[in-house]
Formats: sequence, C-alpha cells, structure tokens
Amino acid sequence: MNSLFSGLNPIQDAGAASATGSMLSTVVMFGAVFLIFYFMIIRPQNKKQKAMQKMISAVKKGDKVITIGGIHGTVQSVKDKTVVIKVDDSSRIEFSKSALASVDAQGDSVESAAADSKQEASK
Repeated sequence: MNSLFSGLNPIQDAGAASATGSMLSTVVMFGAVFLIFYFMIIRPQNKKQKAMQKMISAVKKGDKVITIGGIHGTVQSVKDKTVVIKVDDSSRIEFSKSALASVDAQGDSVESAAADSKQEASK
C-alpha cells in the first residue's frame, strides 16, 4: 500500500505547478459563463423592463390598451398608479398601470394620418 502512495509523490510535485493553471482556467470558465448569462438573459430582460416602464409612463387619455388579463379598452383617465379604462359604452374599469400589457396610441396615429393626408391634398 505504501508503494502505491510513494509513486504519487512525483506527480503531486508536478501537480502543484498545474494547480495554479487549473485554478486560473476555472476562474476564466466561470467568467465566460457569467458573460454568456449576462448577454443572453440579464441584459435583454433589463432592456425589456425599461421599454415597459417607458410605455406605461407614456399612457394618456384616448390610448387603446390591452391588459395582462386580455381586456381591451380605451383609456378614460390616468392617475398616479392607476388608469381608468372604458371597456364598453357604459363600462369603466380601474386598473393598476402595471397591469397593462400593451399600449396603442391611436390618437397620435389617427392625427398624424389625418395631417399627412391634408399635406398630400394641398400639393
């Protein structure tokens, strides 16, 4: 048994030099994995979250919205943390701004389309 361990001593001496290289390659590998996770998961999620915050802060009266529950409607009024959405002629529902899934600024697109058609008609 002792003869087995005596044969490992020269390998351990050579292994001490390669342990530093092994440690360095492990650190480099962890760094590479972190960079991959950052660019493939963390960064796109942060960009999506910023775009969502920008969309929610730009909500104004007259915008067509869809909630995360799938309710379609038109914004009637905007408060600090909530919006009142007109769902039907006589139905209004108040939602938290964070419950909005998408915003379609219909007022802007209709006005810009009307302005474009007036400019083309005047030519």
